This record gives sequence, C-alpha cells and structure tokens, in this order.
Amino acid sequence: MSAAKIAPLLVVFAKAPVPGTVKTRLAAAIGAERAARVYTDLLATTMAHAHLAWRAGVVSKIELWCTPDCESPFLRGIASAFGAVRHRQREGNLGERMAHALEDALERAPAVLVIGSDCPLLDSIRLGEASAALADKDAVLVPAEDGGYVLVGARRPLPFDAVRWSTPHALADTVAGFTRTGIRYALLPVSWDVDDPADLARWDALRTDSLLPIA
Repeated sequence: MSAAKIAPLLVVFAKAPVPGTVKTRLAAAIGAERAARVYTDLLATTMAHAHLAWRAGVVSKIELWCTPDCESPFLRGIASAFGAVRHRQREGNLGERMAHALEDALERAPAVLVIGSDCPLLDSIRLGEASAALADKDAVLVPAEDGGYVLVGARRPLPFDAVRWSTPHALADTVAGFTRTGIRYALLPVSWDVDDPADLARWDALRTDSLLPIA
C-alpha cells in the first residue's frame, strides 16, 4: 500500500490561548502575555503546515481538537481559516485524551496522525514521512529531544497506559507499551518543540533565516 493511498486524517491538539494557561514553562521566563503570543504563533505555523499537507494530498482532512472547549474566538477563527473541523478533547491525562482522539478519528479514516501545536518543524514533508511509515506499520512516532515525542500516528487504537507524561521517559514508556501489545511501529528522526527560552531562540533563528516574522 502506498503512502498516498493511506492519506491519514490529521488531528491537531490545541488550547485556548489564555495567558497563564499555555506555555507555562516559557511564561516563567518571558511572561504570560508574551508566552501566549508565542503559542498563538506556533499554532498558526502548525495549521499552515497542516493546510499545505492537505493541499498536497499528504493528509485527507484536518481536525482541531480543542481544550477546554471549542468556543475560543481564536480557535474558531484559525479552524475556519485553515479548513479544520473542531472537536472537544475529552477529560483526562494526555494519554487518555490522545487515545480517545485516535479511536474517534479512526472511525472516519484508515489512519490518523496526532500532533500538538509546539513543534514548528512538522511541515508537509515530515508529515508525509509519517504518513509513508504507516504503509506497513501499525504506528509511527517522531521522538523529541526531551524524551517525549511530537507526533504519533496509527492505523489502529493504541495503548498509552503506564506512560510517565512530561518526563524524559514518555517515549520509552510508549514504545514499551507498543512492544508489549504487539504493535509494529516506526521511529522517525528526532525533532524538538518550543518549551523554554533556548527553544524559542532556536525557533527565532529559523524564522529569521526563512524571513518569517518573529512574535
């Protein structure tokens, strides 16, 4: 099966950009208001990449999974701008929320990719690589430098129990769960997300090189 035939649905997890509730680690260094602006910029970048991936046929559809609800004017506006359907994330930890979103989305598509909003490197090329990996694997992960991961994709529901979220063990715990339950998975090249001032400086440098505006 070719990657083009899979055309996974893309789920983007997002929060309403309320100062003090997003990018809290970054906010401790640069202030809650600026951290919220960085978050909205990151989400806009993520959605732009998603839209380009959709136009290229890399993904079949974009869904914006929101928390705490879908009625934030910003989330409504950005979903409309990039042709995304809004869904509300369920309650629970990250694993419970991802498991629910995956299971729900797999009722509408043969494969699903789930990403957050804080990895600006997940462009249409990298999303295409993840899509291609699902041609012969049950799942795909893009590891993060901090021991977590910035993308998970699947053709079947996945277990996320016993994962120590927000720790350097998240990827290893997830892979152990996949191995334990017989899920065939692929690991793609390591990436990074924007969590602290050093990450922000790295992203600012990338945007300067590509002549993109800096928040």
